[in-house]
Amino acid sequence: MSQTVFVLNGPNLNLLGTREPEKYGHSTLADVEKLCRATAARFGLEVDFRQSNIEGELVTWIQEALIKKAAGLVINPAGYTTTSIAILDALFMLKAPVVEVHITNIHQREEFRHHSYVSKAAKAVMAGFGIDGYALAITGIAGMIGAKAK
Repeated sequence: MSQTVFVLNGPNLNLLGTREPEKYGHSTLADVEKLCRATAARFGLEVDFRQSNIEGELVTWIQEALIKKAAGLVINPAGYTTTSIAILDALFMLKAPVVEVHITNIHQREEFRHHSYVSKAAKAVMAGFGIDGYALAITGIAGMIGAKAK
């Protein structure tokens, strides 16, 4: 197993910081990446950080995480949370722990957001912690794989 945690972000997260800041805050995706890398480094882990608006690309990256024997995978599937069986099927193939992240508490939002296909393949779900949910997810994966803080 590698010491790399894949962090995958779905549609519209490239606009983080400018898109609905009252819901998602003012942090950008670059801020999220910096937070993920700093958190992972505390445990001696690397981060492969990516974002796509294309469902199939996310599936391909999940398969890449499988092939590269990733230590874990953090995913914010965004709009694909409630629709993507393809992402779910890809996640089911992974042997490494998967943590689903949502910046907002999806259960306080519109009814259609309450259902997640991705949750069926996730060891844990972080929702409502803002971008700190990513750091919590990486810390959780570190614990699941036995990585100790340096």
